[in-house]
Amino acid sequence: MKKENIYLSTIAADAAKVAKEYGFGLEIAEYCTAWNMDDKFPETDAMVREKLTGIRKSVFHGPFNELFPCAIDPKARILAADRYRQAIRLAKEYGADKIVIHGGYNPQIYYPAWYVEQSVLFWKDFLKEDPGVEIVLENVLEETPDMLLEIVKGVDDKRLRLCLDVGHVNAYSKVSVMEWLEIWTPYLSHFHLHNNDGSWDTHSVLNCGSIPMRELLARSEILCPNATFTLEVMGAAPSVRWLLEE
Repeated sequence: MKKENIYLSTIAADAAKVAKEYGFGLEIAEYCTAWNMDDKFPETDAMVREKLTGIRKSVFHGPFNELFPCAIDPKARILAADRYRQAIRLAKEYGADKIVIHGGYNPQIYYPAWYVEQSVLFWKDFLKEDPGVEIVLENVLEETPDMLLEIVKGVDDKRLRLCLDVGHVNAYSKVSVMEWLEIWTPYLSHFHLHNNDGSWDTHSVLNCGSIPMRELLARSEILCPNATFTLEVMGAAPSVRWLLEE
């Protein structure tokens, strides 16, 4: 894996320190909760800028709480679009050229057909204005790879690609992570790497869980040589050491 394609999520307290030590980038996670873009912005911005000192590149994780680009209610879609525009402005201020956004699927709320149909409408409309960054849609509760793939294919815009969160697949999907990788390859731009035992989304270190991480990474390098990878773990150093082992 190319060093320039590796990022560390700031959900890890040691992410900035380890990223500087190894020359990695950072994925800014502080704005996953949208209120940090509002009343809590001054202190959040100062914290993010401090972490980015000495870091050459970054990815931005967009907000997701109560945001549903697949919403049926037009006012809910307006809220999502407003928050995403707000996040994209921040991403560009921090020098990020890629923003991660959750697809928003909840199997207890949306029929699969509605999820795909409404999402395609949302993103086609959203992309009428050039965001100036690449948007990558991340899987969370999707049980199969087909819905997000149908959304990206339906929108048919190179500015909208996919982020494969392998830990979410392992915890929530009916299909193996290796199958997701193979199916998504033409549209894959970014990965979230973390492990778990398949029962819960624990964001464990890369070598602690039931995902065949070495096999996955080797295959991804063949299929997606230009993709970027974020280690989205609670502590960065152990996973980085494991990743760099010969």
